[in-house]
Amino acid sequence: MRRVYIIVRNVVTSTTLLAAVVLLQAVVVLSAFPATFTLEKAFPVNSRIELSELRKRDSLRHGRMMLQKDTSPRGIIEFAAEGSYDAHVVGLYFTKVKLGSPPKDYYVQIDTGSDVLWVGCKPCIDCPTSSKFNIPITLYDPSSSSTSSPISCSDQICSQAGQTYNSSSCSHNQCTYTIHYGDGSATLGHYVSDLIHLKTLLTDTKSSNVSASVVFGCSTMETGILATSDGAVDGVLGLGRQGLSVISQLSSQGIAPNSFAHCLADGGGILVIGQPTVPNIIFTPLVKSQGYYSTHLHSISINGKRLSIDPSVFAINNDKAGTIIDSGTTLAYLTEEAYTPFVDAITKSVLLSVQQRTSNGNPCYSITSSVSNIFPIVSLNFFGGASMHLRPQDYLSLQSSKRSPEKGITILGDLVLKNKFIVYDLDAQRIGWADYDCFSIVEVSSNSSSSSGEVVNPSHISSGKSLWIRSHQQIPVIVIASIAQLTMMFLGFQAIDMSL
Repeated sequence: MRRVYIIVRNVVTSTTLLAAVVLLQAVVVLSAFPATFTLEKAFPVNSRIELSELRKRDSLRHGRMMLQKDTSPRGIIEFAAEGSYDAHVVGLYFTKVKLGSPPKDYYVQIDTGSDVLWVGCKPCIDCPTSSKFNIPITLYDPSSSSTSSPISCSDQICSQAGQTYNSSSCSHNQCTYTIHYGDGSATLGHYVSDLIHLKTLLTDTKSSNVSASVVFGCSTMETGILATSDGAVDGVLGLGRQGLSVISQLSSQGIAPNSFAHCLADGGGILVIGQPTVPNIIFTPLVKSQGYYSTHLHSISINGKRLSIDPSVFAINNDKAGTIIDSGTTLAYLTEEAYTPFVDAITKSVLLSVQQRTSNGNPCYSITSSVSNIFPIVSLNFFGGASMHLRPQDYLSLQSSKRSPEKGITILGDLVLKNKFIVYDLDAQRIGWADYDCFSIVEVSSNSSSSSGEVVNPSHISSGKSLWIRSHQQIPVIVIASIAQLTMMFLGFQAIDMSL
C-alpha cells in the first residue's frame, strides 16, 4: 500500500494543499458497423528478427498491461477548509477551487445540502465585492476562459438539472437555473462547462496537476445573505447526491472515488475525496429515495436513558424528510415533536445545579461550574446500532436566538458535525462518523468497503491507494441547537448563562 505523508498547516495562517489522483488516458474510437479492418504484420514476413527484439516488444506490451492492472484511475483529492461553526466569527466553512483557462482561484462554501457548484459571474447583479473573511472576491468571466462553453437547452445535462432543480429553464438557448437556500437567499444564473484544476500526488515525491471538465453554475444575480459582505464567498461547492455534484462528475469520469469526507473544526479542517481510515468509525445507511444525505434517526438518549419520543416523528414520508446531514447548515435542528421532550429532559437533569430563567423566549440557566460537570451526554441513535455521542460542548451553542419551529425535519449542521470525520460512502450508500482531531494525521483510501449499512470497524475497510495527511494544530468541538436552540454565553470566570 502506497503511503504519502503530507503537512496541512493551520489554514488561518498558511495552507499546503494536498491531493493525489492517478489517471489513465483512454482514446475512444467510434465507427459505424459493419466495419472492415486491415491487419498487417508488425515485422516483415521474410526477414529475420532477433530474439532480443521480440523480447523487447513483448516487454513493452507487458509493461502496458501491468500499468493498466496496477494503476487505479481513481485518485485521492484533498482541499484545505477554512472557517468556523461559530456564527459570531464565520458561521460557515469554505475551500478554494481553481477554474478556467488560465486557472483562477475561487473561494466556495462547502455544502453537502445542495448539488451545484456555482460561482459569481460577470456581469452580476447584487453580487458582493468584498468579504469579511479577508478573502478576495473574484467573478468568473466566461469570455476570458478559453475552455469555457455554455450549456445549451438541448444538452442532456440541462434536463438532468431540471430534475434536480424544478426552477431550471431556458433563456436565449442557455440552460438557466434558480437555486433557493433554506436561509432565504438565492442565486440565479446559467450553466457552463469549464476545467477544474486539481493538484495530485503520484508518488511519495512526485505531484502532478490534473484538469477535468465539469459543469457548474455561472451566477448573474444573488439575493439574501449571499449578496452581503457578511457571508460573502465566491460561490458554493455543492456536494450532494445528484449527478450535477462535483463528486458525481469526477467519479463518473473515473478521476476520483465516489466517496468523500470532511473534518471541520474551529478555524478550518479538511475536505477529501476518498475515504479516511480512522479508528472507531461507524456507519448507518443513507435513505436511497432522498436527494439529501438523509438517515434513519430512531431515538435520542440522555446519559444512556432513551427519551420517550415516538420514532415516527423521525420517519421519512411525504410530509417528513427524516434526519439530514448538512455541512451548509451552521446550527442543528430537531423536529418540533422531539425538541420539546429533549429540552425537558436536559432541564430535569441540571435543575439542581443551575439557576433557571428565560432569555429570548428560551429556557436559560446560570451556572458557576464547568459545563461538562453539569450537563449530560446526549446520544443520537441511528439505524443499525450506530450512535453519535454528543458532549455538552456539542449541543450547547455560543449564541441565543429565537427560531420558528419547523415540522417534520431534523438537520444536523456544523455545530454537531465539527471535530468529527464525516464519511459519505456513495458506492455503499452509507454515511459514517468518528470523533477526530481535524488537525492530526489521517490515512485516506481510494477504496471503500463493499458492504452496506452496517456498523463497521476501520479494520473492515479495504485499503487501496492511500495517502496520509498531517497537521500541526488542534481545535474544539460542536453543538446541537434546535428549533429554539440551546445557548451558552461565557462571562470570563463568572457565572455562565445557558439557554435552551
